[in-house]
Amino acid sequence: MTEPTIDITIDGRGVATVTMNRPDKHNAFDDGVIAELTAAFEALAANPEVRLMVLAAGGKSFSAGADLGWMQRMAGYSYEDNLRDANGLARMLKTLDSLPLPTIARVQGAAFGGAVGLVSCCDIAIASPRASFCLSEVKIGLIPATISPYVVAAMGQRAARRYSISAERFSAETAAQLGLVSEVVAEEDLDAAVETMIDTLLGNSPAAMRAAKQLIAEVSNRPIDEALIADTSERIARIRVSEEGQEGLGAFLEKRTPAWRKQEA
Repeated sequence: MTEPTIDITIDGRGVATVTMNRPDKHNAFDDGVIAELTAAFEALAANPEVRLMVLAAGGKSFSAGADLGWMQRMAGYSYEDNLRDANGLARMLKTLDSLPLPTIARVQGAAFGGAVGLVSCCDIAIASPRASFCLSEVKIGLIPATISPYVVAAMGQRAARRYSISAERFSAETAAQLGLVSEVVAEEDLDAAVETMIDTLLGNSPAAMRAAKQLIAEVSNRPIDEALIADTSERIARIRVSEEGQEGLGAFLEKRTPAWRKQEA
C-alpha cells in the first residue's frame, strides 16, 4: 500500500493542519499528491467541526512544484492524458481557493511552480525570510496555466507578467511587497506568527468569516450597479438576523465574550 504523502491533524479548537510530507522530494507533487490534497480539502470543507485550515510542509522546502518523476511520465503522455492531468491539478486548486474555511499558508522555504499556486489560493500566507518563490515553468518550455488565475489575483497582472516570463526567483520580502505573502517573520518566529493569526481568526464569528470570504469572491470585478447594491444589502440584512449575527451584536453591546469564543477556550 502506498504511504500517504500528506498528514492531516485537527485539534480541539477545530484548527486543521494539512502538511505536505515528502521532505526528501522537497514536497514536490505528482498526480497522487494532488489527489490526496483534493480529498483532504473536500473532507475539511464538509466537516462542521473545522473552523480554519493551515497548509504547511515538512522539511526545508514548502514545495518544489511538479515532481521530476511525474514530469518524466508526462513527457510521454498524449494530449488527452495531459488534459486529464491538468484538470486534476485545476480541480485541486479550485477546491483550495473556494474552501469556505479561512486558510493560512505557512511557507518556510522554496515554493516553485505550482506551489506558488497553492500559496495564492490561501487567504493568508505567512513566510520566513528563507522562503523564496519562482514561476519556473518557462525554463522547461511550459507555462503556469492552471495556477494563473490565482497567481494574478494574488500578486496582480503586472507582476505576474514579469515573473511568469522571466522565471526569476524572488524573495519573501518581494512576495510581501507584491501581495503574494501577507507577512514575513523571522524563522524562529514563524510558528508563533501562525499561532497568533489562528488566535485572531478564532476570535471571529465562524459563519461571518465564511460569508465574508464568499462575499469577496463574488463581488470582485463586478460593476457597482443596482444589482450589486441590492445583493450586498441583502447579505448584511441576512447575517444581522442570523444566530451568530445576533450573538455577536449582543456580545458587543453587552461587553461579553461571544459564544463561539467560549467554545474553544
